[in-house]
Amino acid sequence: MASALALNDPSSERRSFTARAMALFAIAMLLVGVLVARLIQLQIIDYDTYRTRSDENRIQVQPLAPPRGLIYDRNGVLLAENRPVSSLALVAERVQDLDGLLTELRALVDIDEADLANYEKRLKRKRRPYEAVTLREALSEAEVARLAVNRFRLPGVEVRTELKRHYPFGSVMAHAVGSVRRITEEDLQGFDAHESSNYSATEFIGRRGVERFYERSLHGEVGYQRVEINAHGRIRQVLDIEPPKSGRDITLNLDSRLQIAATAALGERRGAIVALEPKTGAVLALVSNPGYDPNLFVTGISADQYQAMVTSLDTPMFNRAVNGQYAPGSTFKPVVGLAGLANHVVTWEEEINDQGWFKLPHQDRIYRDWSWRPGNSGGQGTVNLHRAIYRSANVFFYDLASRLTIAQLGSFARQFGIGEQIAVDVEAASRGLMPDPIWKQGVKGEVWYPGDNVNLGIGQGDLLVTPLQLAIMTSVIANRGRVVRPRMLKLGADEQPPFEYDPPRPLPDVIGPTPDDWERMVDAMEDVVHRGNKGYGQNGTAWAYIGMDDIPYRIAGKSGTAQVVEIKQGEEYDEELLDEYTRKHAWFIAFAPADDPRIALSVLVENGGGGSAVAAPVAREVLDYYLLPQLDLAVRQ
Repeated sequence: MASALALNDPSSERRSFTARAMALFAIAMLLVGVLVARLIQLQIIDYDTYRTRSDENRIQVQPLAPPRGLIYDRNGVLLAENRPVSSLALVAERVQDLDGLLTELRALVDIDEADLANYEKRLKRKRRPYEAVTLREALSEAEVARLAVNRFRLPGVEVRTELKRHYPFGSVMAHAVGSVRRITEEDLQGFDAHESSNYSATEFIGRRGVERFYERSLHGEVGYQRVEINAHGRIRQVLDIEPPKSGRDITLNLDSRLQIAATAALGERRGAIVALEPKTGAVLALVSNPGYDPNLFVTGISADQYQAMVTSLDTPMFNRAVNGQYAPGSTFKPVVGLAGLANHVVTWEEEINDQGWFKLPHQDRIYRDWSWRPGNSGGQGTVNLHRAIYRSANVFFYDLASRLTIAQLGSFARQFGIGEQIAVDVEAASRGLMPDPIWKQGVKGEVWYPGDNVNLGIGQGDLLVTPLQLAIMTSVIANRGRVVRPRMLKLGADEQPPFEYDPPRPLPDVIGPTPDDWERMVDAMEDVVHRGNKGYGQNGTAWAYIGMDDIPYRIAGKSGTAQVVEIKQGEEYDEELLDEYTRKHAWFIAFAPADDPRIALSVLVENGGGGSAVAAPVAREVLDYYLLPQLDLAVRQ
């Protein structure tokens, strides 16, 4: 009985239960304390840290691309604008099965292999997490509608409508205004940190012409928005926004109507036309033919289209007006004549007997006049400088150039911009080449021969110019020796120039010729066009082609025919035996009205043949359009 009572000691059991309960309670309180401490750490001590992490999961800061500045011509006509374009984009982080998604998308819109290849390239570029990458551009309205209806089953798919560059004039203005291209990793690597950030949402960058030269002003400044996103990566709401700053609008000196007229005058022929306003240097027209449609590089160009352009013998993407370098032929003769006058090597009264050929002393090589034919010595008879200009007498200029030193001719020609780049804001304009003994020794490893001077006398040899440079040279003659730098940008009196615009440093007037020399040279160039009905061998070289009609204004001009391939001595140039791309280039330079010039231009018809017969009529069309108000009125109507 006693042992049974010992086994059932209630007091002992209560003490044991109480001890256990207190231990469990202590453990529970300890755990609660740990939980409370952790909650305090999470909610109070580390609140900012974890709130930031939470926000990063549902809130994104997205860059906003600025609208690109617009480009206008001198009359307020839009040359480059921005138009809304819808595109299909994928958020790669939200796409679980790309192949399956593509199968569904192809049932709704056209997606080819080129689209996929471009998508892969864009995906590899540096980008922000959850940033949409374009898969297909320029969606039609029907395609946008189909994607919208099926959006609920297309995770990671976005249809974005953005402003993209559009060029209303297409190929007509491509080489004058330039174009944009999709920005590349190389472009971004060339930026500093600030510039790279400013292009964080930008797809396109100026690549050619005005678009490239004034890129920083046209681009604007990037903006930002904080957005809340859902689990599918789509925006639920915009929390706040810092809007982007639009790029600056700019106005050019270009006259779009004159550009159209000049392009039409060239027709289907390869060539270039550059027209300047002599007094101001304003670039009125800058045509390179054939051109290309710059819109293809914005909305998407196929591999076949691009390959066709880059392999074409007509090189439509090559800007002949500012990068094409050609021998100027006889258009260079006015500079040679003025150089002779400036260096007192010739006078206006000095005459020679032009028998159709020229030989340097103690040499056998014969340099012939353009009028020479086998069995007919040709020749211009008694020739002075005035007649040598309007008849383009080669022999006179052979002789004159042989008496000038290359230093005299070279330094004088450079004052006209030959071999120099003096334009203010013409992107990547070539310098051409005014050869000299140092250049020849360094490049060809040869000494300078007297025959090199002779060739320069008629604008041949190693001399190279661009159509822009010949227009500048023509403008200097029109200004009677005053040199004005060409410029694309048109600025109002109180307008601040764009960031990139460097106010042009004035250039000195051409030194050497007297005022009378300039006027007499202009008179001689007028006779190129207006001297006619005087009998064979007495008319200006261009009179029969553009001067026979009653011109209501006076044109001062000069034709030029530049040889492309060498013709051996004693052989006759036969155009029919030559491949089209090895035939002579046709040049014509002109300014009008001659006494008070409003326009100066150079015309090149590549492999066109004779300058007077081919290029002069093109120049006449352009001059008529610009100077005759009734033609302008007809176009307006």
